[in-house]
Amino acid sequence: MSTGFERAGKGVRLRLEAEEVAIVRTLVEQLVALVDERPAGEGELAGFGIAEDAEKPDDPVLARLFPDAYREDADAAKEFRRYTEAGLRDRKRLDAGVVLDGLRPGEITLDDDQAHAWLRVLNDVRLALGTRLDITEEFYDRLDRLDISDPRYPTFAVYDWLTVLQESLVRALW
Repeated sequence: MSTGFERAGKGVRLRLEAEEVAIVRTLVEQLVALVDERPAGEGELAGFGIAEDAEKPDDPVLARLFPDAYREDADAAKEFRRYTEAGLRDRKRLDAGVVLDGLRPGEITLDDDQAHAWLRVLNDVRLALGTRLDITEEFYDRLDRLDISDPRYPTFAVYDWLTVLQESLVRALW
């Protein structure tokens, strides 16, 4: 597996094997499919990025990707979501496009803007995967005890690898 990102001049560099590219591509495409699911009732104001009936998503992954801004005030949270969720979805799609456009086996060099898009996408993919896997603070204790023959093991291993990639990108950028 890739050892992660490293600083390369004014950008960052990563080397990926074909199998790693396939994993990242699949997960980012799944993220795009999730983000593309538009909430019902967008109405006439949707063209302006305003949803007339913005509700917290029922899907726990979408609720994690688009959390309430005000946990103690449902009305304020709904109003904030009404004005921001469409733009957040657009940003996530644009960032995913940056990752997918540059994703290929071998060495990938990213400028700072591309690297930040990768960072946001890696974060979103990890949030989505972590939510589906019910990752908690005790994750690494569980992973250490998980038998390699457990059918969940490969998915936990991918989550762990994405964590290493994200951490290496943070370190390379700062």
